[in-house]
Amino acid sequence: MPDRVALYLQDAHPLSEAIGYVQYAEDRGFEAVWQAESRLVRDAIVPMAAYAATTKRIKIGSGVINNWTRNVALTAATFLTLDDLAPNRILLGIGAWWDPLAKNVGIERSKPLLAMREHVTVVRDLLAMRNVTFHGEFVNVTGIELDIVHGRREPRNVPIYIGATGPKMMTMAGEIADGALLNYLVSPAYNVNALEQLAQGAKLVGRTIDEIDRPQLVVCSVDRNRKRALDNARKLVTQYLGQQPHIMKASGVSSALLDEIHQVLTWPATEEQIERAMELVPDDVVQLITASGTPEEVRAKVREYVSAGCTCPVLYPLGDDVRLMIDTFAQGYSAS
Repeated sequence: MPDRVALYLQDAHPLSEAIGYVQYAEDRGFEAVWQAESRLVRDAIVPMAAYAATTKRIKIGSGVINNWTRNVALTAATFLTLDDLAPNRILLGIGAWWDPLAKNVGIERSKPLLAMREHVTVVRDLLAMRNVTFHGEFVNVTGIELDIVHGRREPRNVPIYIGATGPKMMTMAGEIADGALLNYLVSPAYNVNALEQLAQGAKLVGRTIDEIDRPQLVVCSVDRNRKRALDNARKLVTQYLGQQPHIMKASGVSSALLDEIHQVLTWPATEEQIERAMELVPDDVVQLITASGTPEEVRAKVREYVSAGCTCPVLYPLGDDVRLMIDTFAQGYSAS
């Protein structure tokens, strides 16, 4: 098992606390922190800058921004700036966003594969300090470059990770990206098809699957009180069962349970609906798609994801004791 582990943060903590957790993770040997940007709540870039300015070694990734709300030139300039704060420590994670949120803010995500390919292609060229002309369906630029007057003009080392879920996006990630940021709330068995798709994409350009980094988000609810750990994860699991039934089926969740939950939950679900649906979700389903339970249980579950092809678990802490989760992996994460 590779000796790599990373932290994933959303918006559950004040930013000042999040900075402290990142510093603690760095001290405990974590490789990276990935900052979420999903709902309309916390932008990824501001926290990333805060982490970059207050740490020395840990890598800092966007987990993930999308390719629709930022102009391609702005994406490149933003990550150039982050690299100025933390040279060679910045990771660009980018995804295709999701409906209905995209549609509700006026964005029609047509041809998501082509849009992602164009965005990644041009961002990579700009960060390589090339003068870029590109006329595509979604990206149209003429003779632009990162116009650095003062500072480093050499090409920037900012690996690009596609946050892929669907098979076609996964295949494209294997073809054009440095890595794929694999999704959370899936079972380890779900990774089998993902790796096959990544390998297909890599083969198109003469690469192997071993050349594609595969960090994976893993929901991690750890508590010395097992029941409390499982209950902390159950609410998130319940919401996801309602929102992503196709992924849940692929992970081995029964259709009968998904149908039951679907009868209770609408979108957006009310708090009352979520509470009622949570009563339907058994412990074994919680533990199927998360690393939840005692420290020993969560370490064992994370080892399952690594055995299924994840190269670096990216742990999303649930519960109040984030430092306990960090310590659980800093002290017990080994190849044994």
